Amino acid sequence: MALWDLDDDGAVPVRLNVFADGPELLEFHPEWLAAHRALIKEAYKLFESKHYDHYDFLVTLSDKIAGGGIEHHRSSQDQTAANYFTDWDKALSLHELLPHEYVHSWNGKFRRPVGLATPNYNVPMADDLLWVYEGQTQYWGKVLAARSGLWSKKDALDAVANVAAYYKEQAGRRWRNLQDTTYDEVVAPRFLPRAWPSWRRSLDYYDEGLLVWLDADTLIREQSQGRYSLDDFARRFFGIKDGCLGPETYTFEDVAAVLNDVLAYDWRSFLLERLRSLDRDPLDGITRGGYRLVYSQDPGKYYESLESRGKSTSFWYSLGLSVDKEGKVKTVRWEGPTFKAGLSPGMQIQAVNGVMSDVAGRLKEAVKLSVNTIGPIEVTIKDQDHSRVARIDYHDGARYPHLQRIQVQKPVLDCILAARKADQPGECTWPPTAGAG
Repeated sequence: MALWDLDDDGAVPVRLNVFADGPELLEFHPEWLAAHRALIKEAYKLFESKHYDHYDFLVTLSDKIAGGGIEHHRSSQDQTAANYFTDWDKALSLHELLPHEYVHSWNGKFRRPVGLATPNYNVPMADDLLWVYEGQTQYWGKVLAARSGLWSKKDALDAVANVAAYYKEQAGRRWRNLQDTTYDEVVAPRFLPRAWPSWRRSLDYYDEGLLVWLDADTLIREQSQGRYSLDDFARRFFGIKDGCLGPETYTFEDVAAVLNDVLAYDWRSFLLERLRSLDRDPLDGITRGGYRLVYSQDPGKYYESLESRGKSTSFWYSLGLSVDKEGKVKTVRWEGPTFKAGLSPGMQIQAVNGVMSDVAGRLKEAVKLSVNTIGPIEVTIKDQDHSRVARIDYHDGARYPHLQRIQVQKPVLDCILAARKADQPGECTWPPTAGAG
């Protein structure tokens, strides 16, 4: 076990308490501790308040305990991988866990949706504002990971690209709107098995909620010509009553009113359209932020970290599936090439193009070579007691999502991700002008 103070200059202690399976897992570079300390400073610049008399990150480094985070008002329980410190790049996708749970002290614990602030366990909760509770926390978690240095700008851009690509291709958005996913904790609690999530949808208020808030942030910056941003909303909404433990409840109308206080706009219609519409293009915030979604054959460190974390090889944006190292199908994208070939989760791929060894590696090679082949990729699958050959008609090679910069002086998204000065959420030439590479 190790303990570090993260806010040496403040009167209110913030501590990083780390418990590990062995002392060797606590070895790390000093700059990584500096990034965790920068997280506290960046959060204070964002909210300009604190709503606790101490804050403790209770971090477990172990591969024997299920990962995840649980937020509390003055602490968080953060179960993460054993290699969080010792293999920094492979644990890259986990670097937003602490920022996310920390933001919940403001968003979720101090400011709380009125439907979640029930007086006792006999009164049922209402989850309709989880796109604020979790969606905006997801947004600030990624932003603060970048601003603090827990992620590089490229890491953060790749993280956003992965979210954008998933919802750009998610078939379930055609029939189930974002608002409806906030009721998932009632109709299908998260710990139950979830078949076909790309069609059925589930906890999408987290990441699709992130895209809604990116859309709002870039719109505020555009309409105000860079004078205001979602940082101003965070300060005015979550930063009120410095030192107060709360909780302070809010409604949908309160959210729209404070947005309107930051920038006069029809925020009520803006939010309702994104919550209730079907299959709306989710990339407006990325485009307005100065980037476009592209795919390349290079997965990048962030995507590789996701694969390592999930103990699988992902072909989500190519074949439309992921497999574990033994070739067992873990997920299948609805209406993707693998889906059309008749594969489903739980099946076992025994051979690729007739070869039985190293199934995941051979499937990756077959995808890479598919651009130069005419015939389908043939996989031998075991489906319960039956074996058959499935033919996957795919010829577009490896596809991993990234954001490509549009030719502007300084993209707005770069400003959002940049570490803040004390009173400035990031400087951009406004309006962005064409010409810079």
